[in-house]
Amino acid sequence: MDGSSILHTIVFHRALGLVRPKDIDLELFDITYVQCGDEDLEKKIEEKIEQFIGWVEKHPNKKSQICLSFYEVKNRQPSWFTNKIERLYWEQWYVNWNVAQHPKAHSSKSHHSKVVLDPGESALEETNARRAALEASLREALFQIIKFVNEKKDHVPPIPNPEGVVYFPYEITIPSSSDSTFGMDMIKRMLQTGHPTMLS
Repeated sequence: MDGSSILHTIVFHRALGLVRPKDIDLELFDITYVQCGDEDLEKKIEEKIEQFIGWVEKHPNKKSQICLSFYEVKNRQPSWFTNKIERLYWEQWYVNWNVAQHPKAHSSKSHHSKVVLDPGESALEETNARRAALEASLREALFQIIKFVNEKKDHVPPIPNPEGVVYFPYEITIPSSSDSTFGMDMIKRMLQTGHPTMLS
């Protein structure tokens, strides 16, 4: 599934209106989605996707998840245990990915030779069916995102200084080298924000 299209769709529909929409046609699927037309945002998302792909390649059998969080910045009285600046997360999207492996040719061994069998039409049909399923899944995910952001707005905080503001503060978190670190970080945020939004 195209990860950047999901992240861009979420950010675009949580933008504050001061954006230049840009239609993007996916290469593999008959799907068009909208970006905010911001080069810095595009670069940040693509960098996170590349880091995520690199992590998945190194940990093929581990859970693959990206978290996109929106937050407020609050000033608070500093103490021994807290910073002066605090992030209050008001919406989080947990996006799970399953990485599909490309089908490989089958081999048949005998005493005298090794014959490589062409996957042929059956493999092509399987590939096309898988692509159609992925396209349907991505289309449904994008639809659910748009539906949610249009219906759920009561928890969105007011904009303290609307002049020149395009996006709410956000961050994109990917698994670190340690699954336990990523897991504990997610648990802490869930305790801070209550019930997170789940997107599979």
